[in-house]
Amino acid sequence: MLRKLEMKRRSNIAPPPAAVANAARRRIIAGASRHFFANGFRRVTMDDLAEELGMSKKTLYTHFCSKEELVKAVIMSKFDEAAADFARISVLSSGDFPSGLQQLLDLGLRHTGEIQPLFIRDLRRAAPELFQLVEQRRRGIIQRNFGRLFAEGRKSGHIRSDVPAAVMIEILLGAVQAVINPSKLAELGLTPKSAFAAVIKVILHGVVSKGKQNL
Repeated sequence: MLRKLEMKRRSNIAPPPAAVANAARRRIIAGASRHFFANGFRRVTMDDLAEELGMSKKTLYTHFCSKEELVKAVIMSKFDEAAADFARISVLSSGDFPSGLQQLLDLGLRHTGEIQPLFIRDLRRAAPELFQLVEQRRRGIIQRNFGRLFAEGRKSGHIRSDVPAAVMIEILLGAVQAVINPSKLAELGLTPKSAFAAVIKVILHGVVSKGKQNL
């Protein structure tokens, strides 16, 4: 009986203010991410987001002083999530090149699939400094995870040994940067997801050893 009363007393205690604020920020970022990635952020107003989240615009501005700050928080949250996912897969698949490669590709397709061309276009036009940040974070994730995988693949014979792994990664990075940008996506009629899939397919056909082409 005493234990039940103690549990009830604890359940009635309000969470610390910092915990409440952090939960509210996460909820706002999650809601903004859905809207921004699907529709771009120039069309989405803070009024739209406040209505969608069921809160006042004043409350929204309590956590983010401007839409620009919220856009940056959305980007950082997405890349933090992606970096954690890629790092986890890299650790779990270490030593198993075919499995690791497939899981990294699936993960890349999932994350790029959430973002539509409108968001990238708005980012490059309205917030070029954030667009550069996106490219820097993307570059870091590809270098760390695909670089490690390619190095392991060379040792296991899955990746050709006549081209340095660092060069392969630079070619991959250059192709991703050249294709996954607003003007090129529009010209080719691609989404970030389909563009990433095409780049990966072309690059991997060039780096995989002849005896492993059926990966």
